[in-house]
Amino acid sequence: MWERIKELSNYLAEYLIGKGLDEDIAHFLNMLVNIAVVFVLWYFIHHITKRILLTAFQRFTNKTKTTFDDYLVKSNFPKYVSNIFPLLLLILTVPVVFEDYPKLLEVFEKLVDIYIILLTVFICRSLVRTTTNYMKRHERYHDKPIESYAQVLMIGFWSIGLIFIFSEITERSVLGFLISLGAASAIILFIFKDTILGFIASIQVSVNDIVRIGDWITFSKYGADGFVTEINLATVRVQNWDNTYTTIPTYNLIADSFHNWRGMQESPGRRIKRSLNIKQNSIRFINEEDIQKFEEYGLVAPYIKQRQQEINEYNLKLGINKKHLLNGRHQTNLGVFRNYALAYLKAHPQIHQEMTMMVRHLPPTTQGIPVEIYCFSADKRWEYYEAITADIFDHLIAAVPYFDLQLFESPSGDDIIKSLKHISGGK
Repeated sequence: MWERIKELSNYLAEYLIGKGLDEDIAHFLNMLVNIAVVFVLWYFIHHITKRILLTAFQRFTNKTKTTFDDYLVKSNFPKYVSNIFPLLLLILTVPVVFEDYPKLLEVFEKLVDIYIILLTVFICRSLVRTTTNYMKRHERYHDKPIESYAQVLMIGFWSIGLIFIFSEITERSVLGFLISLGAASAIILFIFKDTILGFIASIQVSVNDIVRIGDWITFSKYGADGFVTEINLATVRVQNWDNTYTTIPTYNLIADSFHNWRGMQESPGRRIKRSLNIKQNSIRFINEEDIQKFEEYGLVAPYIKQRQQEINEYNLKLGINKKHLLNGRHQTNLGVFRNYALAYLKAHPQIHQEMTMMVRHLPPTTQGIPVEIYCFSADKRWEYYEAITADIFDHLIAAVPYFDLQLFESPSGDDIIKSLKHISGGK
């Protein structure tokens, strides 16, 4: 059969020579015709096998329950595999077509070898992409930096492919090329420094569970504040709250400091930590008249009664002179307000009652005494969290005057003008 194919490939040359045409010209024309025939056959086989394989894969994926074969189709695996059959045609026909032209035969054989190498790399790339996409859909791997490892594999496949292509073109052995490559390792390390650092960082990020896909992180250095959507070999992609995207070098996740809010996301509540600045000169002891008034405030009435009873017993025991409130122990309007705020938090339906809850003093400042509200909202969603916080502080700010307290506020231009007018007698 092989001899018969050779006879057919040389038929035109023999025919033209028999008609008196120059032998070199006849063989050259014969080669061109053979190239055209091979090209037509290659195109026909490529088109047919591609349609058959794509149709077969499509029907097969529609019948199976697994989604792995669906991802094979999406990654063009059948398309690359369909190139194998036309490639076999080239392997068989190239030696026949260029039989009379050994130099051209050598060139085309190298091109076929390079084609084989590239096709192998593309098939491997398709399998890596398929496996990556298939693993990402599973909850177990949803928050893992699979893309980083896939990129490392792809770099490895392309590196090996380029080494074999270079070896094919230069006709040097792969081992010799690797030896010469080792001599230039310093240059290679410099060129691929970011890739190597990114690979090491992605491993550390994964092993130490520093960041997962879906984590909310804040990285002020890069202006990132949002959810991690992708972890690659070189970069981490963050979708900010304004729907913009920020890319952060993967290595910086282990080299710099940033906030990861995963602990808050996994906890049953989200922390509220804000302060009201109370003017210090509005704080005072309360008298009997104040006590009677404050006892009308339902949330704080039990505290006032219990506390006043303890204070009366203490003062009576020590024989305290009640003429001056400075003597002995007495309640203050700020203390009553603090306990009112705590009672309000305990009664609030949107505050997590099993987590830390307190109303405390912070050190006095030039802006007054900060009274800090520290608690956790039961709803962690941002918009609901902000609404709950606003609701609490709306109420407490409005409640401050009821305890004869004042909030500190820096004077505005109008305040200064009014003060000056008052001093000058309204002029």
